[in-house]
Amino acid sequence: MIVGACAWLAGCAADGGGKTQTASSEPASAAPGKGRGYSHDPYPSTYRAYPGVPTLVTNVTVLDGEGGRIDKGSVLFRDGKIVSVSQSLTADAGTTVIDGTGKYVTPGVIDVHSHMGDYPVPGVEANSDGNEMTSPVTADVWAEHSVWPQDPAFGRALANGGVTTLQILPGSANLFGGRSVVVKNVYARTTQAMKFPGAPYGLKMACGENPKRVYGSKGREPSTRMGNIAVDRATWARAVEYKRRWDKYEEKGGEAPTRDIAMDTLRGVLEGEILVHNHCYRADEMANVMDMAKEFGYHVSAFHHAVEAYKIADLLKENDVCAAVWADWYGFKMEAYDAIPENLAILEKEGACAMIHSDDDYGTQRLNQEVAKARASGIKAGFPISEETAWKWLAINPAKALGIADKTGSLKSGKMADVVLWNGNPFSVYTRPQMVWVDGALMYDARDPKRRPVSDFELGQPGEGDVK
Repeated sequence: MIVGACAWLAGCAADGGGKTQTASSEPASAAPGKGRGYSHDPYPSTYRAYPGVPTLVTNVTVLDGEGGRIDKGSVLFRDGKIVSVSQSLTADAGTTVIDGTGKYVTPGVIDVHSHMGDYPVPGVEANSDGNEMTSPVTADVWAEHSVWPQDPAFGRALANGGVTTLQILPGSANLFGGRSVVVKNVYARTTQAMKFPGAPYGLKMACGENPKRVYGSKGREPSTRMGNIAVDRATWARAVEYKRRWDKYEEKGGEAPTRDIAMDTLRGVLEGEILVHNHCYRADEMANVMDMAKEFGYHVSAFHHAVEAYKIADLLKENDVCAAVWADWYGFKMEAYDAIPENLAILEKEGACAMIHSDDDYGTQRLNQEVAKARASGIKAGFPISEETAWKWLAINPAKALGIADKTGSLKSGKMADVVLWNGNPFSVYTRPQMVWVDGALMYDARDPKRRPVSDFELGQPGEGDVK
């Protein structure tokens, strides 16, 4: 990446390196305007919601995703949107009514950290497309260009886990891993047809052991944590200069600067249109990254894995940075050693934005159980975490970290009707989704074999449609 950086900086040297400049006889081009120097959305979402029908679910315990609870409640949705949530609702003619006595309704689960499609099942080398381990800085790659929409894991996440929205990230071998993409969990032929409309892109970054191990083993920088930060800072410095040059061109016109696809992404971060999702375990490293963000003028949306987030809950709250964590994964490498199962509960108590995440195709099918474990650990430690509070860790908080909380993440009027009817208490290991709607369309019904998701890859294969 250093070579690539020098290549585009060479343009600066040619302009200011002492060579005689001759005035051009051509008039300077008109300024294109702010943000109009090049397309910021060359692969736009083509998502179209599946057709649904007006639906009223009654006599259920409603966890609204924002910390609210309604016992013996009802949820009404039509035209892909939540209409109303209350204790007493009546159905108009033509509305499908579902009696959910003894069951729960929640917003669809949002998994903020997935590699689905980039590391699909079956997990073979030919399909391993999530980690561009060729340079510590690969901000030029976009996860969506590796996503395989036929990955059977998408359907299993829907049917077994009630997952309706996912962020698919590049892997964490690199300091700058590339762009993430947010998708609706529906079957489609292309990734663009799954892309969550209006969701910001993310930038995957990583700190700690992964980059220094991968590139230290190649005998190059970074091989230490100080090397990690040094390469980060040098890259952000180039990005600031790249942004300056494009801002000047878009404001004043003239000759357009040379495009650099990696720097386009980093400029997007500096502009606030791309959100940073940073793989980071240790508290001290998270603090370093937050200071680095202030140095270069960007914001970290969320630290992922964040097993030591509980140590700096106050700093996370102060800097408006979320923490995406596991319930009890720890000890699989040194930086994951000092994890505690009360992590989520402590973050909640201190008022920080916290959420569960999977980083695993099987874990994403059981995020409700992961939250149940984290809640139980918190209660045991003396933190009275209610069911409705814990569901924020699966709903509104990940929606906030993804920049889509105005569209989904809770059962509020006008939001997307991403809804799960659970066949019991979702904090129980015996409970599964009974019905799952995405934008008001019924995508899964446990009692209807025709609504079991099957990808094209599975057609004709043994176990087709199996959701165990």
